[in-house]
Formats: sequence, structure tokens, C-alpha cells
Amino acid sequence: MTTPQTPHKTALITGASSGIGKALAHEFARAGYHLVLAARGVAKMQALADELQRQFKVVVTVICADLETDDGAARLHAEVKARGIVLSALVNNAGYGAFGEFKDSALAPELAMMQLNMNTVVVLTKLFMPDLLATRGKILNTASTAAFQPGPYMAVYYATKSFVLSFSEAIASELEDTGVTVTALCPGPTASGFQDKADMGHSALVKGKKLPTSEEVAALGYRAMQRGQRVYIPGFTNWALAQSMRFTPRNLATKMVKILTKPLA
Repeated sequence: MTTPQTPHKTALITGASSGIGKALAHEFARAGYHLVLAARGVAKMQALADELQRQFKVVVTVICADLETDDGAARLHAEVKARGIVLSALVNNAGYGAFGEFKDSALAPELAMMQLNMNTVVVLTKLFMPDLLATRGKILNTASTAAFQPGPYMAVYYATKSFVLSFSEAIASELEDTGVTVTALCPGPTASGFQDKADMGHSALVKGKKLPTSEEVAALGYRAMQRGQRVYIPGFTNWALAQSMRFTPRNLATKMVKILTKPLA
């Protein structure tokens, strides 16, 4: 399937150094978007930028951004505007999780996760909204199937993704007459490096499982964004499980997730 060309548009992608963010960069570049890549891994992003510029003849700007800090998102916005860049797509993809019981986890990483997974999404969306309104642009927020229920052993992460989903759906409704669309991409477990960072290789959710690739998820998410779909869940099984939670008593849903996610020996 050939992706239609979209000349003279620019997309900002956070968390673009690896995983789904890196794969999304390929999708946007293939479609002719110029790119701004933002993350802490500058060397990885620069290698990606060189590859995309060579392969797709687009302009790729790399910005080092620590979005776990209180002012990281505002500093990124200021840097983009200082370069005279106007966005027509915003991809809030940066985020991470942590696996383990809440009573045993350190507070600082949990707060940093909340800053990155939630606050940064709100700040960037707010600050770049004038651009997106002017260009009738698109917003793609990476949520998760974790957004549809509480998540024992990943309590804070699941809660942050519920926030992203709720926020995305709400502003999508507010913006429906402006030409700006908002899509919440809700993948299930994906082979993206997320599990390694979250230290969840021994979780029943992923151990021994064949997971979809970042490239597969990114391609489907990009198409959903272009369609203006508000919520997109890749994979029928993921979709069915998410929908089933609407009709499952919450205590039972939480018990199910606990069983599906528990640590394995």
C-alpha cells in the first residue's frame, strides 16, 4: 500500500530515539512530512535523522529534550518556535512504565513517569495548539490497552495511560469543528524495548509471548491518525479485551489483570 505524499508539513515526535517513536518517524517521513525528533538519546536520533533524510529527502531536526523535568516540555516548545518551525502534527509518544508492587517502588521514578506520561502531553498539546489550529493539524497520543482498566504491578503506569486516553477523547470532542483531529493509539504489549526499561521481562503479560513489532503498531497508528480515528487499538484480541472491560465488574477486571501481569518465576 502506497502512502499518499503530504508535502510541506512538519511533525514533532517525542520519544523518537527507539521503539514505536522511531517507527512512527519512518511512517511520517515516508509520507513526506518534515520532522522534529525529540528525546534524550541524541546520537540515536541523529543516526535516524541521517537515515530518513537520505532515504526520503525530508528535513529532520533533532532536539535533545528531557521531558521528565518540570520545564522540559516548555523548553522543547521554545526551541521549536525559535527555529521558526510550525507544526501540522504533534505526536506525544514519549513514555515509560515500571513493573513491581507499588509498596516496594521508589517515589522519584513514579513521579518522573507521571511527569512524562501525563504532564508533558498536556503541556505540549497546549503550547502547540495555535500551530495545529492554524494548519488544521493532527495529534497522535500514544496511550495503551492499559488505559482501559486498573493495573496491579504497574499501578501508576496504567493510571497515566487512562489519563492520556481520557484527555485525548475529551479534546477530540472539543476540536471536532476546527479541523484538528486527535487520535489515542492504544497498543497492547509491543516488541519495542518498553519491557526492558520497565523491567517486566518476567511478567506473565510478556514472558514467552510473540509480540507485534513497533513497525507494525506504528503503521497502523499512523493510518488511524490520518483517518481521524479518535481511539485505535491494534489487533483484534487487544480490541476485544479492551471492549470486554466495559462489561466486566471492576473488581473482577482488576483480578484478571493481576493474574495476566503477575511475576513468573
